[in-house]
Amino acid sequence: MCLAVPGRVLGVEDRDGTRMATVDFGGVVKEVCLEYLPDLKVGEYTIVHVGFALQRLDEESARRTLELFENLGMLQEEFGDPWEQAELAARAGRPGPADGEGLAEEVRR
Repeated sequence: MCLAVPGRVLGVEDRDGTRMATVDFGGVVKEVCLEYLPDLKVGEYTIVHVGFALQRLDEESARRTLELFENLGMLQEEFGDPWEQAELAARAGRPGPADGEGLAEEVRR
């Protein structure tokens, strides 16, 4: 499943003409493209989907959403280690993300 996940901007830099940010998603830190929000600043919150910051978000909304995602296990599903997920899936007897069928199954969910 691909979620639009809120995160807090930790740093911003220009890479080969593209503004990029380091964003913290409740403890998971990823690089994000700022092409759609080029004026986003350190400390602000944004909603990120497939590596792109799409919209600003207030801190309270971001924190509530991250907490909800965490409680539902959705952050681990979105950001977890695919090898670990495949191993857990294999132990449970179901296809995992490293398996073509499993990946197709994950996309259908």
